[in-house]
Amino acid sequence: IDALEDVVKPPLIASGNRFDNKTLHPSDSISAKMTTPRVFIIRHGETEWSLNGKHTGRSDIPLTVNGEKRIRATGKALVGADRLIVPKNLAHIYVSPRKRAQRTLELLGLGCKEPIPWHQHGDIAAPNAGGDTVGVGEEEQQPGTEAKIEITEAVREWDYGDYEGVTSREIRERREEKGQGEWDIWRDGCPGGESPQQITARLDELISDIRHRFHSHAIGKPKGTVNEPFDVLIVAHGHILRALAGRWVGRNIADNPSLILEAGGVGTLSYEHHNLHEPAILLGGAFMSDVVEQVEEGKS
Repeated sequence: IDALEDVVKPPLIASGNRFDNKTLHPSDSISAKMTTPRVFIIRHGETEWSLNGKHTGRSDIPLTVNGEKRIRATGKALVGADRLIVPKNLAHIYVSPRKRAQRTLELLGLGCKEPIPWHQHGDIAAPNAGGDTVGVGEEEQQPGTEAKIEITEAVREWDYGDYEGVTSREIRERREEKGQGEWDIWRDGCPGGESPQQITARLDELISDIRHRFHSHAIGKPKGTVNEPFDVLIVAHGHILRALAGRWVGRNIADNPSLILEAGGVGTLSYEHHNLHEPAILLGGAFMSDVVEQVEEGKS
């Protein structure tokens, strides 16, 4: 199960306070100028089944009108040259085979220059240029990403098997009728579906792929010296992305990662101390710090 023991250390949670100039230690000032790749995880927008609490694995349920509206708003708020997700910094985009995840990607406003590898599910949101770009170079002002978009089974939702389309309450009632004990998906998996061990195996392979293909060449190097993009975006589903976050920091998902990712929610995985061997979950960061520095330099 623990296929990444050589690169995964005990869990670390990184906060964004290190980038507050009022509290910076001299070594942190140097550290802040070093490259630390990230993985952005985005759960698909709201669906009728997510609203009703139904387990949605292999079923292809579309986004609701409100779900689409919220994802568009998320893109405008978080995608752009001065935002959390900078399109030009994306090296690769992994997307679930399910339409709800693919539609979510279409609405984020990433400005994907590579053709999407599926039949378009609706209009594509215009690329988000970001906010104030005064003093930012011409290259940074050009919206869009050249990242390859890959549909992969690695990030499809947990196969719920017999529990597909069933709510947690209904599952408990079924089990009580059969004289079965309490059910915990992290511990028990799903009858007729996937086990925690199977989920762990496919996620560990994905994590290894991300680290070796996109992160190892960039991590810890001075900012501005890495010529290739290094961030990764994953658009997928609630359970699989929570499991991914747990495995990212070496947790046994059978113990329950105790993480929440709402429909349309965004999370960030990264590293502590710019070290590939210290994966961490990033709780917050100074997402605009680089742009602020560039703006100030442009004024001087």
